[in-house]
Amino acid sequence: MSLTLEQVDRIARLARIELTPETREATRGKLDGIFGLIEQMQAVDTTGVAPMSHPQDVVQRLRPDAVTETDRRDAFQAVAPEAEAGLYLVPRVIE
Repeated sequence: MSLTLEQVDRIARLARIELTPETREATRGKLDGIFGLIEQMQAVDTTGVAPMSHPQDVVQRLRPDAVTETDRRDAFQAVAPEAEAGLYLVPRVIE
């Protein structure tokens, strides 16, 4: 697949990239290479290949879900400018 310079300009405009007249041709060559690689990958027969989320069979190690910090809400609210019923009171922002 070969792109025209007008298509390159349109792609650049959509991507909000400014191309100078000198870089248009080089950009077209790079984009042609990318689209060529995509065509090669689409040509591969993937019949019978199950979709996967990761190319390797990996499992994330999980830590136990246990409380490690003590409850310090009362200490934090003691130094707060205003607190009531376990909530922090803040100035009204939206009238």
